[in-house]
Amino acid sequence: MQAEAYSNVRNNLKSFMKQVNDNSEAIIITSRNSEDNSVLISKADYDNLVENAYIRSSTANMDHILKSLKQLKNGKGKEHNWE
Repeated sequence: MQAEAYSNVRNNLKSFMKQVNDNSEAIIITSRNSEDNSVLISKADYDNLVENAYIRSSTANMDHILKSLKQLKNGKGKEHNWE
C-alpha cells in the first residue's frame, strides 16, 4: 500500500483522488504523529466497505451466506438464468 506525507497529499489532492478512483488502491496519509495517520480511498470502495460491514453485522445474514457457500462447495448449487 502506498504511503504519502500529509503535505504532499495536501499539495496534490486532486491527483491522489484520481489515483484512488482509477485503481481502487488506498493511500496511507502519514503525519508526524502516527496516531493521526489516515487512509484515502474512493467513494465506491468506501460504499463497498460500509455495505459489507452492514451485511456481516447480521448473524442471520452471515448464517445464510455461510450455509449457501457450504451447499455450493458440496455440489448442491443450482444455475439460474435471471434474464
